Amino acid sequence: MPSLADKCILITGGTGSFGRTVVNNLLQAGCREIRVFSRDELKQEMMRIEVANPRVRFFIGDVRDPASLDRAMVGVDYIFHAAALKQVPSCEFFPIEAVKTNILGSENVIRAAAAHGVKRVVCLSTDKAVLPVNAMGMSKALMEKVALAHARTGAQAGTTVCCVRYGNVMCSRGSVIPLFISQIKQGKPLTLTVAEMTRFMLPLREAVDLVLYAFEHGNPGDIFVRKAPACSLGALAEALLNLFGRTGVNVIGSRHGEKLYETLLTTEELRRSEDRGDYYRVSVDDRDLNYTLYFSAGDKSQAELQDYHSHNTRQLTVAEVEALLLSLPEVVAELPADRRPTR
Repeated sequence: MPSLADKCILITGGTGSFGRTVVNNLLQAGCREIRVFSRDELKQEMMRIEVANPRVRFFIGDVRDPASLDRAMVGVDYIFHAAALKQVPSCEFFPIEAVKTNILGSENVIRAAAAHGVKRVVCLSTDKAVLPVNAMGMSKALMEKVALAHARTGAQAGTTVCCVRYGNVMCSRGSVIPLFISQIKQGKPLTLTVAEMTRFMLPLREAVDLVLYAFEHGNPGDIFVRKAPACSLGALAEALLNLFGRTGVNVIGSRHGEKLYETLLTTEELRRSEDRGDYYRVSVDDRDLNYTLYFSAGDKSQAELQDYHSHNTRQLTVAEVEALLLSLPEVVAELPADRRPTR
């Protein structure tokens, strides 16, 4: 892995769940300076008090504003681009806002990185970008295309841009697990959308590992995917009720733009993927626009592949979901004292 000692790292959207966790990793790695870039001054102030380290600096700005990015990128070596609009329903109602942040904002980050000689940019994507049916997923899919376009046309600038793609990060801000725990503690029934709906389950620590892996191994245009098990929302709800005590379930139906299952890799991507154990590495399709070359010599591979999605990956049992939840400090901290696991 490239040494992080004495390096300057910028994290866009750095006050989110990913940013708060990766900052601790980067401090332990000996970074000279870590810059947290976001537009929420209150979250920055709370994080500043919590971290209390002079090597972490905070920059108010917005990825929609190239000038604010320019100010933050002077002297930066590496970037983790996590800034995004992530809530599916809000992006459905305000899709142009998703376009401005997730697509145009990402283009601004990559252009500024190339202009300032940043060595590497890792862009965080989502399973919702694969075969997207909602505005959030569509905007993240185009974010990936922006990154891949740089690999095809701008890699000579010396800035390596690659992506990571993962499913639901457990206990991340705004996700279903904190919502369910809050409802249980208030004595309310869990608002379950569709019990058969499946989602990949990834602890935050593994999402951070994926990003650091991409940082170490990424070539221009690569997409790295962490293999992950999945579970149904019904199993997740049952596991939480078993751990915390039962309050009941209220099935409300799917929300705007939701899918029954999420896909991490399509068959087309799997054909150009490398299986690296815990990860898939999807290389960029680097053909140019001279398609005449491929009329008689195209890709003839007919491998029997299926999309890799949350219905056909390994399904966690309720007991396995409980064990995974108990491995998360955020969940254990919310449990009543008499329900916490003994060491």
